[in-house]
Amino acid sequence: MTLTLGHFLSLGAMLFALSVIGIFLNRKNLIVLLMAIELMLLAVNMNFVAFSHYLGDMHGQVFVFFILTVAAAESAIGLAILVLLFRNKSSIDAEDLNTLKG
Repeated sequence: MTLTLGHFLSLGAMLFALSVIGIFLNRKNLIVLLMAIELMLLAVNMNFVAFSHYLGDMHGQVFVFFILTVAAAESAIGLAILVLLFRNKSSIDAEDLNTLKG
């Protein structure tokens, strides 16, 4: 059995749907929300790589490296904000963020 473009796209769609479900079902824990957003970016990256491979073009794979770089920076900044939030509020619930209003 050979893997076709449809197999990769369906896997990417399932990962994307799983991340959307993770975002909508969990609105309290910010770490799980960050992981769901990262899973969403990885699903999009899988589609880029699949299209790039099957079209014989390297531009999609190069674009994935830029997306992964931005995603790594986003994760680092998000986790740093969560650490500071935990130090100040002793909680990382999203409902506790309403006290940060100016």
